[in-house]
Amino acid sequence: APAPPPSRHLFSDPAEVKALRGNLLAWYDRCKRDLPWRALAATEPDPDRRGYAVWVSEIMLQQTQVATVIDYYNRWMQKWPTLQALAQASLEEVNELWAGLGYYSRGKRLQEAARKVVSELAGRMPRTAEDLQKLLPGVGRYTAGAIASISYGQAAGVVDGNVIRVLCRLRCIGADSSSPAVIDRLWDMANVLVDRSRPGDFNQALMELGATVCVPKVPLCGECPVKQHCQAWRRKLFGNPPKVPDVEDCGKRVGDCPLCPPATEPWDSSLGVTNFPRKAAKKPPRVMRTATCVLQRRGCHGALEYLIVQRPSSGLLAGLWEFPSLPLAQDLEEEREREELADHLQAWMGRPVAAKGLRFIGEVIHIFSHIHQTYVVYSLPLDGNVTLDPALAPSRWVTEDEFHASAVSTAMKKV
Repeated sequence: APAPPPSRHLFSDPAEVKALRGNLLAWYDRCKRDLPWRALAATEPDPDRRGYAVWVSEIMLQQTQVATVIDYYNRWMQKWPTLQALAQASLEEVNELWAGLGYYSRGKRLQEAARKVVSELAGRMPRTAEDLQKLLPGVGRYTAGAIASISYGQAAGVVDGNVIRVLCRLRCIGADSSSPAVIDRLWDMANVLVDRSRPGDFNQALMELGATVCVPKVPLCGECPVKQHCQAWRRKLFGNPPKVPDVEDCGKRVGDCPLCPPATEPWDSSLGVTNFPRKAAKKPPRVMRTATCVLQRRGCHGALEYLIVQRPSSGLLAGLWEFPSLPLAQDLEEEREREELADHLQAWMGRPVAAKGLRFIGEVIHIFSHIHQTYVVYSLPLDGNVTLDPALAPSRWVTEDEFHASAVSTAMKKV
């Protein structure tokens, strides 16, 4: 078994834990943001509807800022106020409402899980973090802990990006914060800290602190309600601790501690508390280039219409609609790009497409989390109708308004 973590990184003093809880909750009661999912969780008497309201917010908030989520959340809850309503919706409707929010598989998994609750769990939400994670697709450890604590009062801790930052600064954890070993220790800390009488409020307070005060680049340490418990703040004020740690504090030999900063990355006094957390260097995003053709025609009422096709049901942007597109090899000359796109369109349309007829419009760059995507945009006006082979992909003609109301990605809206 691995050795227990060094004591100075833990919250082992009950009096300190009690004081930290009290200070953080008092600050939260004074300063918390007024957010729609918090209002629903606080006022909804039905436990299943309360759990559903929190669940939707937590899924939307994954990898997405609060300011962006609010409008999407309000529209979602207005359209599907219950699990039962969401379970009856189509995936196309879900994708249309989710369009622009990113990470589209989240909406799909949310709907799949709602259908499972209705069909297999008699419409009753699981009540514990363990059951939520085990029974609901797309619900991981963090989301399960958030739903269980906020909706059902279970004293379960949570660890998300904000909590990682707060805990690493509170306890000067300088090891790679994305490593499984460090994440496990942070979960241990979160479960020790969570207030037993107000677990949901405490978890939200901890996340709120990371989102509004203990922010990544310019933390507002002067406004922090728990700064007296923060080792990084004290270190900033009083300088470096001794280079050789106490034998009982961080292991028998320098470098033994799995949570201390590595010896090769010393404290940088110019960074202050932002020395923490430390992360492994990110892999550079994959570079991709895609040719996209906006096919257009005059509809029966004279309005311009555009052809869109549906993406496969799995993978990036699964099930969304786009203009006909073709991945390109890197460093192709423009003439060759046109030829490949013309061949691609010809195979779909069943009629010749001249490469010279494709009009180059420009390039659109869109950054996904792991992909640096460049869309090379062409247009092609057509006379009359074009029907693509349905065996290749579903397709339809849409007006500009219909396009924006469809389940299309932000990247395609840029195109």
